[in-house]
Amino acid sequence: MPASQAASELGVSRSRLYQIYADYLRAVPGGLLDQWQPGVSGGSRRNVISKKAEALLRKLLSADPPCSYRFATSELLRRLALRIDSATVRRFAIANSLCPSKPLHRPSHAAVRRWQCQDTGALWQLDASPHKWLPPFDQNLPLLDILDDCSRLITGARIYARETLLAYLDFLPRAFLQHGLPLALYVDYHSFFFSSVPEALTQLGTALRFYGVALRYAPTPQAKGKIERLHLFWQKRLPALFAAENISRISRANPLIDLLRIHHNSKEIHRELRMTPLLAHELAIAQGRSVVRSSPACPWWPYVWSIRSQVSVASDGCVPIGSLRLPVQSPHGSKLTRCQHSNGDFSLLHRPPEHGSLPLVILHFPTSRPVQL
Repeated sequence: MPASQAASELGVSRSRLYQIYADYLRAVPGGLLDQWQPGVSGGSRRNVISKKAEALLRKLLSADPPCSYRFATSELLRRLALRIDSATVRRFAIANSLCPSKPLHRPSHAAVRRWQCQDTGALWQLDASPHKWLPPFDQNLPLLDILDDCSRLITGARIYARETLLAYLDFLPRAFLQHGLPLALYVDYHSFFFSSVPEALTQLGTALRFYGVALRYAPTPQAKGKIERLHLFWQKRLPALFAAENISRISRANPLIDLLRIHHNSKEIHRELRMTPLLAHELAIAQGRSVVRSSPACPWWPYVWSIRSQVSVASDGCVPIGSLRLPVQSPHGSKLTRCQHSNGDFSLLHRPPEHGSLPLVILHFPTSRPVQL
C-alpha cells in the first residue's frame, strides 16, 4: 500500500505515518508486538491561552522593543505557571498582528566546545556589560553579572549607575553570601582587577585574597565566552521587559532582575547542559564535584568589602570623613584606617583587617543620603 493511501486511511499525515511505522519496527526485534500500540501525536491538543495569559502576551509583545517569543513563554511560566511552547506564542502573535519585527533567530551550537571546569565553584566568570537597559534608552548603564563556569548557575546580576570599585564591593559580597565563596574569579585586565605593578594587588584583589578567592585573567573576550553570551541573554530580555512594565529606575529594576535570575536557574533548560543550571549545580554536589565554601561569619566582613585608606589624626584631634572633619579619641599623629562602605557610611578602624584579630571600631559615621552605585 502506498504511504499516501495508508496515511489517508489512518487519518494522519505522511510524517506521522512514518513516525508510527518507525516505532513499530523498533518493537519487532524486542518481541513486543503483542503489547505495542501507536503513541499519541500532537493532534489538535494545543494549549488554550487564558484571558490572563492573553493579556500578558499582548503587553509583552507590544512593548517597544518587543519581547521575544522565547522570553514571553518564560514569563508565562514564571508569572502564571503556564508552560507552553514558543511556537504557540508565535501563532498567537501572528494571529493578533503582534509579531516582533526581527526574524526568528535560532543560535547555532559552537563548532568546537570550549573547556569548562569539572567542579562547581572552581571558577566563576565575572564581567560588566554597558548597555541602554532602562527607558528612555538614552544612557549606557553597567550591568555586573557572574556565573559558575561548571553549572552555568547565575550567581549574581545587578545594574549600577557607574562601574566603580564601590559597585564591585557591593556586588560581590551579595553573590558570596547567597551562593558561597568560589576558588577563583575569571576576569579581564581591568584596573579594578589587574595591577600594573608586578606582584601587587588592587584593592579588590586584596579583599578577595583575604577570603581565599584568586583571580584568573582572560587573554581575550572570546576566552570568557560563557559570560559574554550571558550579556546577550540579558540584552535580549531586560530592555523589552522594562519597557513593558514601565520600569525606568535602577531601584525598581534590580529586584526584578533577581526574580528573573532565580527563575532562569531553576526552570529554564540550558541548551548545552540539557538541564537547568540549578539541577547541574545540585548534581555536581551529589557527585562530590563541588568546591564552594560557605561565606564565613567573619567580623571583618563589612570592612574588607569597603574602600580603605590610611588617615592621620590632626593636631586638633580630627580626621577627614568625606567633606567633614570629625573628632576622635586617638592620639595626635596616629594612623587610622578609614573605610568607605557601599551604602555611603564611613568607619574608622584602629588597624586594617587582619586574620586572627578583631576589628576595633573607633568611629562609625552613617550618611543620611545613600550613595547611588
